[in-house]
Amino acid sequence: MPRGQKSKHRTRTRTRTREKRHQSHGDSQSNEGVQSPEAQEESPISSSPALEGNTQSLSAPESTSTFQESCGASSTTIITSDISGTRSDEGENSQDEENLYFSEPLPSSESECLDILTMKVSLLEQFLLYRYKMKQPIMKEDILNIIGQNYKDHYSEILKQASEHIEIIFAVDLKEIDSTGHSYDLVSKVKLPNNGRVRAGRGLPKTGLLMTVLGVIFMKGNCAAEEDIWKFLGMMRVYAGRKHFIYGEPRKLITKDLVRLQYLEYRQVSNSDPPRYELLWGPKAQAETSKMQVLEFLAKVSDTVPSAFSTRYEEALRDEEERVQARRSARHYCYSQYVL
Repeated sequence: MPRGQKSKHRTRTRTRTREKRHQSHGDSQSNEGVQSPEAQEESPISSSPALEGNTQSLSAPESTSTFQESCGASSTTIITSDISGTRSDEGENSQDEENLYFSEPLPSSESECLDILTMKVSLLEQFLLYRYKMKQPIMKEDILNIIGQNYKDHYSEILKQASEHIEIIFAVDLKEIDSTGHSYDLVSKVKLPNNGRVRAGRGLPKTGLLMTVLGVIFMKGNCAAEEDIWKFLGMMRVYAGRKHFIYGEPRKLITKDLVRLQYLEYRQVSNSDPPRYELLWGPKAQAETSKMQVLEFLAKVSDTVPSAFSTRYEEALRDEEERVQARRSARHYCYSQYVL
């Protein structure tokens, strides 16, 4: 190739290389985050399919931002953040801060206000889950640093969006634990050991999987065949025998750990040959949550209201009334014993 053509060829090659790098950098700053193939395959609650045998479906959660009121932009769905370094509980104490990367948006041109705020929500989700994973306090000052001075007027809305999205994925609530020091923590909806982690040490909550299984059991008439559970979880890319980056080995968690902790009951179907199994709520699930609370969780995941599941909603209301009556009877009994 002549020298002049070689020079032009090298120039075009360098230009294409720079363009690819710029495109790669831009992709890494997108709202969805960059996930490894394994993480993409096993992302938590990526969809919520219809439950067979029930007329209402559980659609994928789409938390629509209300930032357009202040930004003058159209609504945008907030996507689950990638939590770097988040894998199964076992052997996860290494590669902590090195693997966490909070990137500040650096737009090449003026960006829409909504895009920046959505990125702030995504960054805050990562931060909240990282602090939970590492068992570190969540301080208001740190949250403000992530949001930034220019967006402090949006503090409440950004925090609300981030905490709500974490709630529908992990079934944990952001609660203020020290009003004086302005510190927060993510608290499991049920009293699973180690604040939802189930096992000792660090890690992400398993409460979301438990609430999902409880929801399937409830929607199936308070008793669900094991194959129905795995069919539903498979649509969320949670598979028996395949290690999940949040839940570890799901079969062991569901049929061993949560059964041992009395949140689930796992029993053989009568006269089944070959043996088949079914799952029910365990005594601790019945004591620490309710049909209405589980239905409310499913409704949030589906971006709807509990009454949309009309049949189950009526059953949940009856259950709430029975619980109130049981509490009244218990108080009356205690009072009568005290008087006597």
